[in-house]
Amino acid sequence: MGNQDLDEHVKQTMAVGSKSFAAASTLFDPTTRRSVLMLYAWCRYCDDTIDDQILGFSAEQPASSSVVQRLADLRSQTASAFAGEAQSIPAFAALQQVINQHGLSQQFAFDHLQGYAMDVDQTHYSTINQTLTYCYHVAGVVGLMMAQIMGAKSSAALDRACDLGLAFQLTNIARDIVEDAQAGRCYLPEQWLIEEGLTLGNFANPDHRQALSRVAARLVDYADPYYQSAYQGLSALPLRSAWAVATARRVYREIGRRVKRAGAGAWQQRLSTSKQEKLLMLAAAAGDVAISRWQATTQRCGALWQRP
Repeated sequence: MGNQDLDEHVKQTMAVGSKSFAAASTLFDPTTRRSVLMLYAWCRYCDDTIDDQILGFSAEQPASSSVVQRLADLRSQTASAFAGEAQSIPAFAALQQVINQHGLSQQFAFDHLQGYAMDVDQTHYSTINQTLTYCYHVAGVVGLMMAQIMGAKSSAALDRACDLGLAFQLTNIARDIVEDAQAGRCYLPEQWLIEEGLTLGNFANPDHRQALSRVAARLVDYADPYYQSAYQGLSALPLRSAWAVATARRVYREIGRRVKRAGAGAWQQRLSTSKQEKLLMLAAAAGDVAISRWQATTQRCGALWQRP
C-alpha cells in the first residue's frame, strides 16, 4: 500500500471510528495530524480485532481464530513493526510510520496491548485503582503516545497527557456502562457497586438505574481532577496541538457531565455533543490554551493515581 492509499485509509478510519476526536484532530498541523491518524488506525484495528468488529461494528463473518490467538497475533505484528519489517496490514504500516518519524516507545505500544489482554482475561476490578490500571492501558498510554507525536518530552508533560487519557476513559466507562454489560464486561469498581446495594450480576438491570446513576456520577466526579491536571499540560504542547487537545478535553468532559445530569436516564441513548456545541467548545478551548500559556505550569493537581 502506497503512502497516498495509506493516508486515505487512516482518514476513513478516523471519520467512521470517532467523530468527536475527528473534529478535534482537524486543528493539528498537517504533519502532526497525519501521525495522529496513523496511530489511531492502529489502535482502532487492535480494538476491532479483539472485539471481532470492523470500525466498531459487528463483522459479517465471525473470526476464524480464537480471541487469544488474535491477541497473540497483534503482539507479534506490533513487534514486527518495531523491528522494521515490511508490513502488509495497513494498520501496522501506519504504526511503523509513527515509529520511524517520532521514535514511538515500544513499551507504550505493548502497554496498550495489555489493555486488550485484560479484556480477553475478563479481569475483575474490585477497587478504583484497579479500574484506573485498566484505564491506563487502554487510554492513558494512548495519551503518552500522542504526546510523543506532538513533541512532548518532559516527564511532567507526559504525565499530564496520561491524565487526560485516564479522564477520557473514566468518562467512556460511565457513558457505556449498560452497553459494556450487554457485552459481558464491567469496569466499575465492585466496591462502589456493593456500596449502592448492587452486584456484578444485577447492576445493569433496568430497575436498578437510579442506584447505577449514582455510581456513574461518582465516576464522572472522579475523572474531574484528571481533566484539571491535563489542563496543566497544555502549555507544554505546540500551539495547534494544544488547541486540538483542549477541544477534545472540553468535548469529553461535557459528555461526562451529561451522564451525571441525566441520572437514571443516562443510558436511554448514547450521549454526545452536537456539531454546533463542538464549535462553541472549539472557541472556548482557544481561551484555555491562551490562559495555560500565561500560567505556564505543568504541575500536577493533587495526589492522583500514578502511571507505571
